[in-house]
This record gives sequence, structure tokens and C-alpha cells, in this order.
Amino acid sequence: MWEGEQRKMSSIVVSGYYGFRNAGDEAMLAAMIEVLSDLDPKLNITVISANPEDTKRRHGVHAVYWLNYWQIAKVIRKSDLVISGGGSLLQDVTSVRSIYYYMSILFLAKMLGKPTMLYAQGIGPICGSFARKAMRWLGNKIDLITVRDEGSLEELDNLGVKKPPIRVTADPVLGIHPVDRQIGRKILRRYGIEGAKPLVGISVREWRDWSHYKDIISTVTARIVDELGARIVYLPMQYPEDVEVAKKIAVDMPKSIVLLDEEYTTSELLSLVGNLDLLIGIRLHALIFAGVMGIPMIGMSYDPKIDRFLKSMGDESVSDLQNVTVEKLMEKIHQEWQEKDSFAKTVEPVISKLRRDAFVNAELALELISRGKTKR
Repeated sequence: MWEGEQRKMSSIVVSGYYGFRNAGDEAMLAAMIEVLSDLDPKLNITVISANPEDTKRRHGVHAVYWLNYWQIAKVIRKSDLVISGGGSLLQDVTSVRSIYYYMSILFLAKMLGKPTMLYAQGIGPICGSFARKAMRWLGNKIDLITVRDEGSLEELDNLGVKKPPIRVTADPVLGIHPVDRQIGRKILRRYGIEGAKPLVGISVREWRDWSHYKDIISTVTARIVDELGARIVYLPMQYPEDVEVAKKIAVDMPKSIVLLDEEYTTSELLSLVGNLDLLIGIRLHALIFAGVMGIPMIGMSYDPKIDRFLKSMGDESVSDLQNVTVEKLMEKIHQEWQEKDSFAKTVEPVISKLRRDAFVNAELALELISRGKTKR
């Protein structure tokens, strides 16, 4: 298809929340690079990163510092496509400033005459009136938009973004293939976790310094140990922040509760999740990792992206962080526990479809480059 048309190496610049030691975002970047490079092994990828050296080391790509606009403009000028994504970059809930940063990169690309793409983005919520107007104006100048869920499509419609081709696909991480569980077993062994006892993983994050959901998780953790005879392991998706939150929750931990307090690669985290019997997660990509590895999951929502992903899996969150109760969470845990042995088989067709949808993001990106070169 597009491969035969290419006369020279194509170049892509990727903008996103990279270099901040967030395992979910690093997994997204790894998945994007993997699929794009599979389709075009000669593709030249440059990532805009908060830690360029770490990004180069982790992903084997070029990288420039996220606040060095001179360098960013230089690599964009030489590129064939600027990608913004994946993840929830265009929202103003977790930060009122970051949305303007990510829009500024897209604006710069348009000023330099480069094709732009929102790649498997989770759009919104965008609450500020000026941010909504800016997103409407800029969004209608983007060349191609793919979003990871129907909720993001609705958000774009509400914003008035209608001019670019828009397609619902899936989170890039869903394109990652399952990994060997032995990697995770070795890590768990270092923490003294081995044997026949079932294992429940918990992925937490800080949210607005709320204490209610932390108290609920702490109580539920003890009940899981007593009622299910399981061990508990806390998984850090953002290091070291998630470790600190887990320490607040798991005070006076018995031996059956273990806190993993190191930073892990995407493959290591996937493998760790693959060794679980159940995952309880607040972090979106912890839940996605569970889906990829065929592990039953329970999501607690702090953001529409959690609800949207679980809906795509045919499920729903147990509750939001403000309203979750011990009774609700334990009821959901017992329900999932009874069905855990059949989960992987049940969910396999859903994951297969989402994996194909995730692959489409890269195909569309490279088709956009090909069309741009044909016009020259």
C-alpha cells in the first residue's frame, strides 16, 4: 500500500505526557512505537519528552526536551507528521495549564505547515469556557482525529469539532501482546510472594488529597485477606507517587500485604499483572494491563476515562472515589472472584477487537503521511 510510494525515510514527531515516569503513558508510547515501526521499519520517530535521555534509553527513539520550543520547532520542521497522543492530554481536570501546552505544540505544527493527528486520544472533560473555545478552533484545523472511546467522540461533538475525519479506535496499549508471566514471578519472589495462595493486585493513585477512598481500600484489603485467603500486592503505575499513596493506605501491613516499591518497565508491569487472580484499580492503564493479560478487574472511577474503558469491556465501575463503600466494593469483589476462572476466555473476543482497533491508529497515521507526500 503506502510502503511502495515512499521515496525517503518518513519522520514523525510525537507529543504527549512522556518522560514523567508514568507507566501507563510509557506503555502507550511503547505500543505506538512498536506498531508504527512494524508497519514502517525505517520510520524516524522523535518524542517530545520531559526526560529526553530516559526516553531515548527506554524506547530507542530520538527525543527533545518538552519546554525547548526551539528544538521542538526544528524537529517539527523536518517531520512529515506531528502526532498528539495517546492519553488524556486535552482535558483541564487534572491540570488547567497542560491542555494549553499540548494545544501549543499542535498550533506550532500548523504554523509550520505540517499535517497533525490526534492519536487515540481520550478527549475531555474540558470545563473552562476559553479552553473549550480554543479546542473548538484548533480541533477543526487538525488533519485527522482518532479517539479511544465513544465518550471522546461525544465530547468532540459537544465542543463543535466536526471538520476533520474522526474515527473511534482504541487505546494504543491494547495493541500490546501479552508477555511472559515468568518475568513478574521473579519480581514477586524477591518480595517473598510465591506459592499456591491467590493474589490480588491493587493500583492506587492520589486524587485531590481525598481520604475517603483510601480508608475504604484499607478496610477492604484486610477483608480480602480474611474472606478470600488471598495475598495483596500494591502495584506502582506512577513512580514514586503511587508508592507513597500505598504507604498511606497499607499502614501496619501484615505479611500477606506487600507493597512493590520499585520502578518497573511496561513488560515487567504487564507480567506482574498477569500473575494476579484479580486487579482492583484506580489507574486506567492498570485496568488496561489486566485486560491485555486476561485478568479480572474492578475499576474505581475518578475520571470519565475509567468508565469509558470499562464500558468498552462490557463492564462498569464499582463506584466513584467519593461514593465508594466497603459493601459495594466487597460485593463486586465476590462477584468477580466467582467468575475469575472463566474471565480470560469470556473477554478474549472483546480484547481481540480492541487490539485490532488499536492497530488502526498507526495505519491511519501512515496513510496520512502517504497522502501528504503525494500532494507535494
